[in-house]
Amino acid sequence: MTINGKTEVAVFGGGCFWCTEAVFLEMRGSKHVESGYTGGQQADPTYEQVCAGTTGHAEVVRIEFDPDAITYRDLLEVFFTIHDPTTLNRQGNDVGTQYRSAIYYQSPEQEAIARQVMAEMANVWDAPIVTQLQPAQAFYKAEDYHQDYFRQHPLQGYCAFVVGPKVAKFRKTFGERLK
Repeated sequence: MTINGKTEVAVFGGGCFWCTEAVFLEMRGSKHVESGYTGGQQADPTYEQVCAGTTGHAEVVRIEFDPDAITYRDLLEVFFTIHDPTTLNRQGNDVGTQYRSAIYYQSPEQEAIARQVMAEMANVWDAPIVTQLQPAQAFYKAEDYHQDYFRQHPLQGYCAFVVGPKVAKFRKTFGERLK
């Protein structure tokens, strides 16, 4: 999907949205990144409702990016590196369907690229990829206190021990893609 000529959108679920948001905020070509919810049945869910597992939503990040600076494929390569796409409804100690690995494609082109990258990643991981690939659905922005959470709370326990190492891995592995 193109917005204002030079911006496209990607939506990924890779566990806790604080982790994925923190990485993509640092990625060259990302114009705007926000945490939110998608993939469920309830309109405008709250964090508490999503965490209860009753809405069907996943925690996701919505990335507006400049396709001249970074490609959708590049985003997917980072996505598959910063989370474990082989664990069903789980990332580390975060367990539940809201933490599922998912790609919500915006166009047939994004779907085709995602299928190709997923096939390539199947050769990288020792276990089968369980990432869901679905068409984009309604996106609901998470509450304001979730936005840019890692930058605001880097010393908070979860941030220091879970988010921080993912950001460090991104910086080490994809240094050329930093802003």
